[in-house]
Amino acid sequence: MQLFYTPNLTETQTFFVFDKEESKHIVKVLRKKTGDILHVTNGLGYLFTTEITIASDSKCTVKINSFQKQEAPKFKLHLAVAPTKMNERYEWFLEKATEIGIQEITPIICEHSERKVIKTDRFQKILESAMKQSLHYYLPKLNEPITFKDFIKMESQGQKFIAHCEETTRKSLKNELKTNENVLILIGPEGDFSVKEIQQAIATKFIPVSLGNTRLRTETAAIVACHSVIFKNET
Repeated sequence: MQLFYTPNLTETQTFFVFDKEESKHIVKVLRKKTGDILHVTNGLGYLFTTEITIASDSKCTVKINSFQKQEAPKFKLHLAVAPTKMNERYEWFLEKATEIGIQEITPIICEHSERKVIKTDRFQKILESAMKQSLHYYLPKLNEPITFKDFIKMESQGQKFIAHCEETTRKSLKNELKTNENVLILIGPEGDFSVKEIQQAIATKFIPVSLGNTRLRTETAAIVACHSVIFKNET
């Protein structure tokens, strides 16, 4: 099944017109024609089954034949991940985390961050593409970048962890995770969190954890953390 995405589609509509860019892709590139069936999500859990009524490359119009809503997970996974020096690595994390099933992502700027200016427009497109490719009907929420100090002051419900590499007392993430509970995990930059940041996180009730016995890149650590939470909730 090929999945299309438009955020403006609601369950009360009977017809919908794609924007010019998507219309051109549907009609000119994919060569869809009147009567063809398209599956569309709004990123809010809904899957719409639609039928093309006007195969225009500028205003492709469909009628909505039916819709269904996928049940939302009983937990929310939120990863706050420091930007990587190379944008491609962060983009890889975004793509794979979306495929796995993350719900929320926040880029955090840390003391050791080498990249401090983030443009989220391209990141958003990657999330949308990964959602469609993996046939998910929920689009992860991408927050604007925020400093580590400001982020840990924000209130959050559920389990809170900070994954770091300092040789101090840390628990195993896999042993600490609970099912059907919201989870927030902090992942640091290439130079790891500073000692001060780790202490600040612990002071705000983040539990220091290890992701295994090897030293992982930022984007790898984020994927390991993401998969651990999803896997825990599938068993």
